[in-house]
Amino acid sequence: MKNLILSIIAISFVFVSYAQSITLEPFATGLNSPVDIQNAGDDRLFVVEKSGTIVILDTNGNETGTFLNISSQISTNGERGLLGLAFHPDYANNGYFFVNYTDTNGDSQISRFTVTGNPDVADPGTELEIIDYTQPYSNHNGGYLDFGADGLLYIGTGDGGSGGDPQNRAQNKLSPLGKMLRIDVDTPSGNENYSIPTGNPYIGNADGLDEIWAIGLRNPWKYDFDPESNDLWIADVGQGSLEEINRVDYTIADLNYGWRCYEGTSTYETSGGCPTDDELTFPVYEYSQGSACSITGGKVYRGTTYPDAQGYYFYADYCDGRIGAVSLSNENQSFGTFSGNWVTFGRDSSGELYVGDINGGINKITEIQVPLSVDSFELNGFKLFPNPAISKITISSQAQIINQITIYDLKGSAVISNKNLNTLSNDINISTLTPGLYISEIIVENGSRFTQKLVIK
Repeated sequence: MKNLILSIIAISFVFVSYAQSITLEPFATGLNSPVDIQNAGDDRLFVVEKSGTIVILDTNGNETGTFLNISSQISTNGERGLLGLAFHPDYANNGYFFVNYTDTNGDSQISRFTVTGNPDVADPGTELEIIDYTQPYSNHNGGYLDFGADGLLYIGTGDGGSGGDPQNRAQNKLSPLGKMLRIDVDTPSGNENYSIPTGNPYIGNADGLDEIWAIGLRNPWKYDFDPESNDLWIADVGQGSLEEINRVDYTIADLNYGWRCYEGTSTYETSGGCPTDDELTFPVYEYSQGSACSITGGKVYRGTTYPDAQGYYFYADYCDGRIGAVSLSNENQSFGTFSGNWVTFGRDSSGELYVGDINGGINKITEIQVPLSVDSFELNGFKLFPNPAISKITISSQAQIINQITIYDLKGSAVISNKNLNTLSNDINISTLTPGLYISEIIVENGSRFTQKLVIK
């Protein structure tokens, strides 16, 4: 089985609902179709404008200058344009950054540029072309770039466009489209300005491209590596029914996210043969379209201003303006709908979050309130009490034999694990744990797994 879903979040209980809210604080206006927001490890924010420029904002949201302008090299019709920016992990020393754009032929180009002696100005003449691939249509170009904890560059490509992936490119391992690519930009090889990292699943395999890391994506419009756990969160835009969020251990290669065989957890087009379900990685959260139409992937909150939001992955929808967040236990927190066509999130060097509107505005996300306190629960025959707790909890079942109970912190690390229990009830000493939010996982005799929030005071 290729990692159907992360083990600690296989099945979630329904929780008691508490108020949750955020405030969108206006930060910057008048931008030209912002589609990406990044930081370079300092107080500045770099905003990618679809037309081909990258501008710099100061801590007050004021535009202080143009970092890069390559608008003459770019096509912008449809979903094309300058779409992604990633600073090299050693940017402070080498001044390298990478962009993803559609060229004047409408094809995708990933290139490296270098900053000048002025930290606010890049040199467009330093372009080094890294990798490119043909785009058959003007939509589903993907475009985002990000470096993983392994120092390698990950490229989400999209399935090439039209509708329904008519050539089934996402499942075709000989096409770069509908994939997550992974390359080493620090080690040129042969005639290429990159090399293939060890561990890519199709190295030397005539049935797949060396650059491929994962397949089966429709249009991964933003993804994020959790700065704490390094888990990879991918928001994949749906066809006509479902929008989905995937979360995986980033070190696991050769995952198949299912498109076009599946849209989310529902079958879409299975003629011509599809992998079995146990060979696919299904989303950890999905929602029906309705008034929604296109998920915008965001960021995991790792700031310090709102500790209760630690570990939540924020997302939005382009059409209905919703903003929400998904917790480690797969619980969705809806913050409601807001006025804006949300196309990007950003994280500053302190870990605080921003959300960008294609119409030119950027808002800082403030006053984040998510449910912290939860009641003792009694559901599906289980009971956990007290909750919140101080020194001890009890987990019991009316009928199902409990084999294992594990407590995880929000980094995904197991802090307590009681194994080989074979019991209907177990007392757990939690006095050594620091106050905060945890996830308790129960594994029963038949192997089923259940999770529940645990608050320690």
